[in-house]
Order: sequence, then structure tokens, then C-alpha cells
Amino acid sequence: MKFIIFLIFIPLVYSELHTFMTTYTGISGQNFTGTPEFSAVTTLDGHQIDYYDSDIKKLIPKQDWMEEFATIDTWKEDTEIRKHVQQVYKNNIHVLMERFSHSHGVHTFQRMYGCNLDDETGETQGFDQYAYDGEDFISLDLKELRYITPVQQAELTVMKWNNDRTQLEFLKQYFGQDCVDWLNKFLRLSKATLEKADPPKVSLLQKNPDSPVECHVTGFLFRNTTISWKKNGQAMSDKLESRDTLPNEDRTFQRTVALYVHPDEWKKNQYTCVVEHKSLTETSQKILTEDEITRNRPGLYVPVSILVVALIVLYVIWKCRK
Repeated sequence: MKFIIFLIFIPLVYSELHTFMTTYTGISGQNFTGTPEFSAVTTLDGHQIDYYDSDIKKLIPKQDWMEEFATIDTWKEDTEIRKHVQQVYKNNIHVLMERFSHSHGVHTFQRMYGCNLDDETGETQGFDQYAYDGEDFISLDLKELRYITPVQQAELTVMKWNNDRTQLEFLKQYFGQDCVDWLNKFLRLSKATLEKADPPKVSLLQKNPDSPVECHVTGFLFRNTTISWKKNGQAMSDKLESRDTLPNEDRTFQRTVALYVHPDEWKKNQYTCVVEHKSLTETSQKILTEDEITRNRPGLYVPVSILVVALIVLYVIWKCRK
């Protein structure tokens, strides 16, 4: 016996949470071919905007809108900073190996730092974390303005860094203001490119006639895009399931809201998927009808050309055996 569970749908409010982050990675030992000893990657909202490694020794813009920024003096300064960090990591990773009693093998030392900005609330939060071999090593507690560690091997470093009050005050200023300023600057630079993107695509999908109908929306620019269903013009609060918002490669997003209603029911009423956002000039709607549904057809479709080739191969095999 099959049970159908109807999930109560509560509209989710997705805030515009932006993240600006830089990750340094140092590798020691006989690493894999083609893997640089040091690399630095900066991301904006999970998308790479620049890249540096110890092999190319150049800072490379990874977005079209970063090309112009790469021509200013700040870009040269950032390149020199990465060269300096590269040397620091080369020295530090050997010190860490000694502390962890690692005499050989491949080991990694990483730092991940940056800040978050919530457009809806204006709240910001900085973060600064270090890891050795993928495990937590040191992190900065910005509220207490001190470094903390879960491992004994990092205690000497934590003690040294916590005694440097000048550096701690600098980091407080950076994560509280400078990092957020850079985040906003890069958001403005990328805005023109994002605004040229096509409007979101709305599709009604169904695996088979007995499956729920999914309103799939992809290509939208803002995480807090509202996707809902209406029945005869009235907002629905049940028989719906909202899936997670997922990123696309082009910095847009996609999300699905499934409608758990039997075909006999939605054929007698008008069900509509509604997509809303403050950036849209008008609400995007898709009325549920049989013609609007894209359904996975049962069975395996094999092109005629493939069938012909298969028959020829079988014929040749048969002739050879004869």
C-alpha cells in the first residue's frame, strides 16, 4: 500500500545574503601532477572572481566584469600580497608538519576569510578560519576579538597572535568595514552583467501522470524570489512542497515547488504557478494544463540511426560466425 504525504507549505522568505571570501591553500609533499604548491581563490556569492597560483604567479580575473578592475593599481598590490602569502605558507606548512609529527606525505594548510552581508537586514558578519589537512586549526572570534583553537598543536600560535593587539584591531576594522566595502564594490561591478540576463524560465514538470506537478523556475537572480501556487486565484497553503534554492553556473538560481494534487482535481480547477520578485515588472504565471506539462516519457527512446548501426553490427557478427 502506498501512502501520499501532503506537506504543508509555508512561504519561505529568502534574504539576499551575499558572501565575499578568499581561500588560500598550501600543499606540501609529493602532490598530484599539475597541482600547484599554493593557490588563492576569491569568490563572490560562491562564484570565482579571481585566481592565483604558484605556477602562473599572476592574479587572473575570472569574470568579464573583473577585467576593468584588473587594470588598476589595487590589482598589482593584490598580486604582490599573494606572492608574499605564497612564501609564508611554504614556510609555515613545514612547521605544522613538525608539530603534528608528520615527516612526509601530502599535507595542506588553508585559510578561508571574508564577510557576509544580508541585504534585507543590513547585518554583516566577518569570518577568518584556518585548517590543517582539512581539520579545524585556528579561527578568529570577532566578538571577543581573539583567536581560538580546538587542537593543542595550535596553542603557541594562538598565544602569539592574541598578544598582537595592533593586528587584532586591524582585523576588526577589515572585517567590520573594509571587507563589506569590497563586497559592495564587486556587487556593483557585477550588477550590470547580471541585469542583462534573460528573465527566469518557468516550466511545469512531471515524471509520470501519478507524480506531483513541479513548478520549476530557473535563471532568476535573487534568492528571495517567491514561487507559489494558486487555486482558482486563491493562494494555497497546503499540498505543496518547496525544494531548496540551488545555484546555477552563471550566478543565477533555480528552485522547484511541487503540487501534490491528483490530475482529476487540477483538471476541474485552475491551478497556477506564480513567480514574484521586486525586480520583475510583472508577475510571471504558468497555468497548469495538460499541454503545459513536460513529462518524462516511459520507455527508452533510441534514435533510428543508432538502431540501424546496431543492426549492421549484429549482421556482421552473424556473418563472421557463419
